[in-house]
Amino acid sequence: MELKQTIITATKELLDIAKLKKGDILVVGCSSSEVLGKKIGSDSNIDVAKELFDGIYQVTKEYGVYLACQCCEHLNRALVVERECAKDKEIVNVIPQRKAGGSFATIGYQTFKDPVVLEEIKADAGMDIGDTLIGMHLKKVAVPVRLSVKKVGEANLVCARVRPKYIGGIRATYDEKLS
Repeated sequence: MELKQTIITATKELLDIAKLKKGDILVVGCSSSEVLGKKIGSDSNIDVAKELFDGIYQVTKEYGVYLACQCCEHLNRALVVERECAKDKEIVNVIPQRKAGGSFATIGYQTFKDPVVLEEIKADAGMDIGDTLIGMHLKKVAVPVRLSVKKVGEANLVCARVRPKYIGGIRATYDEKLS
């Protein structure tokens, strides 16, 4: 239960700081092995993943934000999402498993009402639990977000939000609400 409460706190902080709106996307990569203090990919744990998924999913549903669960490198870091989130994106055919996709993505696939898998997405914020490298799934430009929570179990927690690119050079002015 400690892990769940920790991740609920972290997720709420991130969504508030990132100012996510209904329909935005949060991508989460999670190494349950790292959470347990082991090397990434060495001890995938369904129970740990479920506790973390349940906490994150509870918050994303509350905020109306889509959750994208990143698979491990064995599935090329594909993403499990609700079909509703996939909209016009190309769906791929794979079912994540504990040893091919990872525990977190497996739980997402088992829990979502109508799960599908995508090869890529452009998310509005990201949560990386255990150095899983989520950056490839964030919109440009990613901005680091510092939370009160630095670790989940033994795993590093790194978060990011995105902002629109600044264009136009020295004569341009910018909308600070978008920064």
